[in-house]
Amino acid sequence: MSDECMSDERTRAFEELLAEGASVPTEGWDFSWFEGRATEARPSWGYAGTLAGRLSGAGAALDVQTGGGEVLDFALARAGRRPALTAATEVWPPNVARATALLRPRGVAVVACPEDAPLPFADETFDLVVSRHPVRAHWDEIARVLRPGGTYFAQHVGPGSARELVEFFLGPRPGEQWEARHPDRERRAAEAAGLETVDVRAERLRMEFHDIAAVVHFLRKVVWMVPDFTVDAYRPRLRALHERIEAEGSFVAHSSRHLFEMRRGSRTP
Repeated sequence: MSDECMSDERTRAFEELLAEGASVPTEGWDFSWFEGRATEARPSWGYAGTLAGRLSGAGAALDVQTGGGEVLDFALARAGRRPALTAATEVWPPNVARATALLRPRGVAVVACPEDAPLPFADETFDLVVSRHPVRAHWDEIARVLRPGGTYFAQHVGPGSARELVEFFLGPRPGEQWEARHPDRERRAAEAAGLETVDVRAERLRMEFHDIAAVVHFLRKVVWMVPDFTVDAYRPRLRALHERIEAEGSFVAHSSRHLFEMRRGSRTP
């Protein structure tokens, strides 16, 4: 086969992978499409499984920014008993619809709630508030809706998550940008809102992308990584990354996760 024919074949493969990554629906937090195309190590604490046990002991629970409801659904299915009241909030309308369809059979009320709006619940409604990868934790609101002695149990995205991938597309980012999600900073903000620290754990975990379609889908799904991402806008960088993956077998980055367990004291925040 001539060099020209081989180049044409590679170009077609690249374009087909771009089209595939751009066509996959992005609703919800189901990452099963990535199987065989990308991997991410999971934190040792096993958030979803541990959450099932926490729900078993709760009377009233709230899942903040539930996405498509997949994690809460998984945990409720494995809980020994379910809270008498379970509610969830979500920002993005397609996810609200998806979470409602998934969680309604389990008796969960899903409420559309803008990201920066107050939580639409009365003071001291819940003894357990949970969240997996919130965009930002609104500590005053979390403290307000928790009952005295109630718990916030959540897994957050930590500082510098997928930094290698972000900087491949955007170039070096200021150091302060990566520190905004530092667990020490978030812990201080939580304590300022009246919550007491029970446990904070952090881990940095290996991610691998095995083809460019996986990168495209990831950046479309996790929109805050490269906020202005489109295939057309970043085609040259996508081409460069595709060639690197083809040569090296994968692109390696690292995610950052931390686990929070905070408790509201007996006094009003």
